[in-house]
Amino acid sequence: MNSGTPRSNVHRVDVRFGDCDPAGIVFFPNFSRWMDDASLVYFRACGVPPWRELEKTRGIVGTPLLEIHTRFFKPATYGETIEVHTSIVEWAAKTFRHRHVVTRGDTVLCEGTEVRAFVRRDDGGRLRAIAVPEDIRALCGG
Repeated sequence: MNSGTPRSNVHRVDVRFGDCDPAGIVFFPNFSRWMDDASLVYFRACGVPPWRELEKTRGIVGTPLLEIHTRFFKPATYGETIEVHTSIVEWAAKTFRHRHVVTRGDTVLCEGTEVRAFVRRDDGGRLRAIAVPEDIRALCGG
């Protein structure tokens, strides 16, 4: 559930030639890759320790993706710098919803949402969702 104004972070991406299809337009899966990068950058900017450290100290492996939705509005091409504006817009018991708005200047290129869960490994090594850690939620302004 929402709690006040969500904390936001901006992740800048320099679009490279290899990010584009033969027509010079960014190949759409790259936006998902950049949003995934922005998710990690968001947590680090909020002061959350690296996942490797959290796995050693608390058993938290990370926040794997459960669901993704993306809407595309405008293309991007190599040589441009784009920004991924990321916030958490909803908290649930074991999941949260990231919102990403990808811009080039004032132009919105695409918007995406991701549902993710904090996970630990069970005794058999399988990943299992856990309750959202309250201290991490607090760091993120939730």
